Amino acid sequence: MSKHNKSGVSQKGQVAVLGIDLSKNSFQLHGVDARGKVVIKKKLNRKALLPYIANLPQCLIAIEACGGSHYLCRKFTELGHDVRIIAPQFVKPYVKSNKNDAADAEAICEAAQRPNMRFVPSKNVEQQDICRF
Repeated sequence: MSKHNKSGVSQKGQVAVLGIDLSKNSFQLHGVDARGKVVIKKKLNRKALLPYIANLPQCLIAIEACGGSHYLCRKFTELGHDVRIIAPQFVKPYVKSNKNDAADAEAICEAAQRPNMRFVPSKNVEQQDICRF
């Protein structure tokens, strides 16, 4: 992997597709350039994710469908990115090794690049199920 600048993006290639594995407190990122070469492998905490994404050039961001995916989809879209949500059963075949956050982020990135991939439509605030206790 080539040297990275402060944003984590390689100086040679610009991120074309970014896969993000979502969890409660940390997020694993895996990004490739237009040729498919890895340019980002990074783990960020919750506070650092949105500022980091805001500083990235516009790209395709893929995330796995879960409770917070629609919220993050809206936030990333507001920042100018093209965001796609993928159902977990469509990501699973692309996991190459043991299941961990880095392997999941890589699989999400790989799945997003498949020409026949089906994506989950994003929900706005009114459509999203909000639990009220």
